[in-house]
Amino acid sequence: MEKQTGWTEEYGQALIDFYRQTIRTRSYSDEEGDMARLTEAKMKELGFDEAYIDSTGNVVGRVGNGPKVIHFDSHMDNVRVNDPEDWIVPPFSAEIVDGQVYGRGSVDMKGGLSASLFAAALAKRQGLLEGKTVYVTGSVCEEYCDGVCLEHFYRESNVRPDVCVICEPSDNTITLGHTGKVQAVIKTYGVSAHGSAPDKGMNAVYEMAEIIRRVEELNRKLGTVPGGGTIVLSHISCETVSLNAVPSQCRIYLDRRLRPGECVEQVKGEMEALIAGRQRASWELGTLRRTSWTGGELVYEPAHEPWKIDEDASLTVTCRQAYENAFGQKPERYDFWDFGTNAVVPVSMGVATIGFGPGEYKLAHMTNEHCDPEKVKDACRFYTELIRLL
Repeated sequence: MEKQTGWTEEYGQALIDFYRQTIRTRSYSDEEGDMARLTEAKMKELGFDEAYIDSTGNVVGRVGNGPKVIHFDSHMDNVRVNDPEDWIVPPFSAEIVDGQVYGRGSVDMKGGLSASLFAAALAKRQGLLEGKTVYVTGSVCEEYCDGVCLEHFYRESNVRPDVCVICEPSDNTITLGHTGKVQAVIKTYGVSAHGSAPDKGMNAVYEMAEIIRRVEELNRKLGTVPGGGTIVLSHISCETVSLNAVPSQCRIYLDRRLRPGECVEQVKGEMEALIAGRQRASWELGTLRRTSWTGGELVYEPAHEPWKIDEDASLTVTCRQAYENAFGQKPERYDFWDFGTNAVVPVSMGVATIGFGPGEYKLAHMTNEHCDPEKVKDACRFYTELIRLL
C-alpha cells in the first residue's frame, strides 16, 4: 500500500477495516478519548503532515500547506445503546450481515469520518494538494452541542476554511442544508404545601398543563403550513420537597425545528404566546453545558437559523462535477437534512458549506443501525475528487 498512488482494492479494504474498527471503539458523547487516539494514530500511519488532539478533545489532521483551506468534519460521538439485546448482532461488533456493516455509529457517522480521512491521505499520494491545505476533524459532543466543538477548533488553531464539507450521512447525496433549531425551557412556579392540604399551595404542574396543551396545538398548526417546522416537548420535570408535597416548580424542554422561511425571531414570539396569561410562567433559551473528555467546557446556545446553499453556488457546482467524475453520472437530486449539524458554525462565519456522507440518515440512532460498506468507499472517491477540483 505504501507504494500505491491511486485507488486500489487494497486501499478500499484498508478503509473498510478501519471503518469497522471505529465502530468497535465505543465513543459516547464526552467519552470519545479512545476514538480520538485511534483516529490520530491512523492519520499518522497514512502520512498526514500533522495529526493531534486539541484541548477540547477534537482530533485534527492536516495534509498540504497551500493558501486554499478545505475542511472535512465528522463528529466522533454516538448516542447510547440502551437495548443491546434487541440488536441482531452486538451493537459494537461491526459484523457484516447480508453485505451491511452493523453497529452503533455505522451510519452516524463513522463512515464519513473514515472516508474523509482516507480521501485526504489519498489526495496527498496522488499529488492533488498544490495550493491547498486539507483539514480532517473528528469532533466531539455534536449529539448535544451542534458546532461548539468547531468553535473551539477554529479559535484554537486559528483556521478559517474557504470550504467546509459536513460528512453527516446523506446516502451519498449532495446535501444543500439543514433545518434550524431553537431549544427552549419553560418554567412554571407554584407554592409548596403538604400533600394532605393541597388547597394551601399552588401546584406548578397544574399551571404547566395548559401550556403543554398549547405546545401540542402549536405543533398541529405548524403542520398545516406547507414547509412548516415542528415543535416537541422532549423533557418534563418538577421540583417538590417530597412525594408528600405540592410541586413548587415545573420545567419542560422544547425542541423547535425551523424550515426554510422560518426564523429564530419567530420562535421567540411563539414562546411568548405559549406562556401568555400565565402569571407564574417564564421561558428562556435551553442553554446546555457539557464537559468534554479532556475536561474542556462546552456551552451550547441552541438557536440557529435554517441554512441552505444555492444550487448554482460555486461549491455546489464543483460538487456536482466531482460526483459526475467519481460515479460516471450526474446526481439525480439534492437533499436537505431535517436535523441540525456542525455546519451551524462555518455557515455563521460565511464559509461555503455543503453536506455529503455515506449511510441512510433515517437509520441513525436506531436499533440495528447499519450501512453498506461500498457507500463508504464511494464517499472516499467523491471526497478525493472534490479535493482535486477545488
